[in-house]
Amino acid sequence: MSKLDDLINKLCPDGVEYKTIGEVCEVLDNKRKPVTKAARTEGEYPYYGANGIQDYVSEYIFDGTFVLVGEDGSVITKTGNPVVTWATGKIWVNNHAHIISEKNGVMLRYLFHMLQTLDITALVHGNIPKLTGGDFKALQIPVPPLEVQNEIVRILDKFTSLEAELEAELEAELEARRKQYEYFRDSLLTFGDDVEWKRMDEVFDIQMCKRILKQYTTPDGEIPFYQNGTIGKQAKLFITRELYEEMKSKYKLPKKGEILLSTAGTVGRAVVYNGEEAFFQDSNVVWLSNDESLINNEFLFHYCKSMPWKIPSRGTIKHLHNYMIAETLIPILPKERQNQVSQILDRFESLCNDITSGLPAEIEARHKQYEYYRDKLLTFKRKEG
Repeated sequence: MSKLDDLINKLCPDGVEYKTIGEVCEVLDNKRKPVTKAARTEGEYPYYGANGIQDYVSEYIFDGTFVLVGEDGSVITKTGNPVVTWATGKIWVNNHAHIISEKNGVMLRYLFHMLQTLDITALVHGNIPKLTGGDFKALQIPVPPLEVQNEIVRILDKFTSLEAELEAELEAELEARRKQYEYFRDSLLTFGDDVEWKRMDEVFDIQMCKRILKQYTTPDGEIPFYQNGTIGKQAKLFITRELYEEMKSKYKLPKKGEILLSTAGTVGRAVVYNGEEAFFQDSNVVWLSNDESLINNEFLFHYCKSMPWKIPSRGTIKHLHNYMIAETLIPILPKERQNQVSQILDRFESLCNDITSGLPAEIEARHKQYEYYRDKLLTFKRKEG
């Protein structure tokens, strides 16, 4: 039997009393002060909103250790629990987060863990999700003896510490793999005068889709619409199939295997087009229409990714214009050598991608494990009477 079981059997064998949030802590909502972004003065003190730090300001209104719970906006998780933040030191809190401090008899850290187990689905309402002060204060939680609270906090804090260490370790491994990949990529794609060089517009055509006005795009739809560096990511906008078919009948579109380049936002991002139906905004994405007589698309993809595109610094928004791509030189290697370089870089990229996709999965699995034990540890029999 664990130490926690011993404590529960000894100190609260018949169950524990349930109390409201308003009874077990100090709710400091009346001391919060919202400040518009325009009125904030930049500084060193965290400025908290519903889901964490929103800014840093030059003054503070709280100094100590607190738990923040989202009130307006980002207030509920996918699992129906409140958004809870641990905050320490000198801070500013706006009116989008409830703020609580410790009261004798209930550990603040216990409240931090406990609040994350509550289901507030029925309490959050409105076009802008809101957990009102009254509903928040009326939430009931089990309040075991302090010795039991302390042991639960010790177990859960140790678990979260190990989770953070694992995440840092995996992130470090991923960064090391990325740097290794970039080193070998740059080494393999560095050439001198011993190879022939041609301008890119001598090797392939630089193509653009036509412009679609914003009013013809929607957040939901049939055909993904990519702009402003969103290629290679999840589409945020869509167009109707009818409009897509109309544009396809009038204009040339990229073919599967051709290289897409982002020319605005994430300038220079290169993607191999997978052939799925999609439309790309004219001023944001170009594609390199290549017959592969001189350059394989696989080699072109890796070369574009390594390219330090020469973009003028003038203007507020960087843009990779077609003439810049056209004037860029590319080495003309024997096809066999192109294939060798591409295969080596594909393997390195695959290693990085395996870790990149595995990292969130590993972290998510560890977090679910924490949630399972947290919910199990924080479930108590209610004391009768």
